[in-house]
Amino acid sequence: MSIKDEIDYVKSELSSDEKILENAFKLERIYKKHKIKIWSVVAIIVVGFGANAISKAYSEHKLSKANEALTILMKNPNDKSALDELKSQNPKLYRLYLYSQAVDKKDKQSLKSLSTTDDKLLSDLSNYHLKVIDSKAGDSKYYSDLSTVEKAYIALKEGKKSEARTLLTMIDENSPLASVAKYLKHYTITKDKK
Repeated sequence: MSIKDEIDYVKSELSSDEKILENAFKLERIYKKHKIKIWSVVAIIVVGFGANAISKAYSEHKLSKANEALTILMKNPNDKSALDELKSQNPKLYRLYLYSQAVDKKDKQSLKSLSTTDDKLLSDLSNYHLKVIDSKAGDSKYYSDLSTVEKAYIALKEGKKSEARTLLTMIDENSPLASVAKYLKHYTITKDKK
């Protein structure tokens, strides 16, 4: 290698080192100029992750407490402190527990109070079970096929066979109640022949 080549090599090395040093100075100037903004963004990110972790831990703690209270209530439904704990930790699970107890005990008063809740599912099911307790066909969005079969059965008992057939044709063939609907349809046909 000639001296000229070595000098050119050293120059290129120095110019690349100069560029790196120049970029470092630029970066330092940008950092000094925007230091508060940069640290603010970093702090917001750290606080955000920390708050998210705390929120998740708190939610898991509440869920754990609610599950413990429900387990106690399953063993002893008369435990007032467990019922209060469930109510404070998970109000939705509390209302669902009250609903299951009201259905088991056929408690109309509790079902009436649950039928006015904001929870559409619980309200619908409570109204349905109130009708069932009174031996009536309940209207339910969630038990629609069952409600239809009950209405058809009541129509059959009242001698309204054509109304019962019309109701039974509304049951989908893929419904779990399709076999019951077919049986009742057959019953309406055999009743006509008698």
